[in-house]
Amino acid sequence: MSYRLIRPLLFALDAERAHHLSIAALRLMPTPAPLAPDPMLESVVAGIRFPNPVGLAAGYDKDGRIAHKMHGLGFGFAELGTLTPLAQPGNPQPRLFRLVEDRAVINRFGFNNGGQGAAADRIARYRRPVESGGPVIGINIGANKDATAAGRGIADYATGVTCMAPLADYLTVNISSPNTPGLRALQGRAALDDLLSAVMAARGAGTTPIFLKVAPDLEPADVEDIAAACLDHRVDALIVSNTTITRPALRSAQASEAGGLSGAPLTDLSLARLKDFRRLTGTRLPLIGVGGIADAEQAYARLRAGASLVQLYSALVYEGPYLAKRINAGLKALMARDGVKTIGEAIGVDVQ
Repeated sequence: MSYRLIRPLLFALDAERAHHLSIAALRLMPTPAPLAPDPMLESVVAGIRFPNPVGLAAGYDKDGRIAHKMHGLGFGFAELGTLTPLAQPGNPQPRLFRLVEDRAVINRFGFNNGGQGAAADRIARYRRPVESGGPVIGINIGANKDATAAGRGIADYATGVTCMAPLADYLTVNISSPNTPGLRALQGRAALDDLLSAVMAARGAGTTPIFLKVAPDLEPADVEDIAAACLDHRVDALIVSNTTITRPALRSAQASEAGGLSGAPLTDLSLARLKDFRRLTGTRLPLIGVGGIADAEQAYARLRAGASLVQLYSALVYEGPYLAKRINAGLKALMARDGVKTIGEAIGVDVQ
């Protein structure tokens, strides 16, 4: 059935209820066969072979229930979470809002999840290593609200590494959600040095790549500090970016809701931050572009701006579940137009 036909029915529901309904539907879907790598689109980032560059961003599969099935929709990888050490309910409802006129979403979930222990048991039952044909699955970790408020957030990240690293193809350290008070303070240089030191110590002799996810709402000095810290601590990749707390000109009635804004209004801001990090780090730090990506042209622009991979989530609300397949097909057409034979040839060509 065409998504355009069922979208009005989903939009008639509360946004969070529709979200849970989509998760329930995907849980009923049989686990797909392995996704064959595409010679034009496959790449190796942080030692991981990705069959294509289009991934599912964290926030959709918060508890690791369907990440292992998302390659059936065309995703080259899926990132689940954010998972915190202890289960927590998140912020009061309503906390998810569609801004239809702006093709955007505002959320203030607040890291609602069932905790890392429950998720670890679940993931262990279905996980198949990439080397055995399993999909690439990243796990996004965060700190509990109470720990952050008490100044113990860094310890929560170390706990997350210890618990989830054995189950992940990569771990994402999420310090950029605007919905946990005090969390973004960890993006400051001194706090970030302490955090990354603790994270790398918790990983120890393990080899699970560590990615860092940052906000788009950064001043030039912040960008410089984060780039330097990532290089100093040998972070394996940087995800740019999370949702924004800024409010550009919006038309929707719910534009004033508190929380992080994602979707189309984030496109230019996230792209600008990606270019900033590419100029500072060059090819020394792999970048992953996220924020406002809804078609192949926007994904291609992120690659040309320095992203090795891209992720999306909010666009699925408006474009439907098979958006990743359409973007991958569109990427190949754009690459053929430009005489680009492999994805690596396109990365960073627009940033000097």
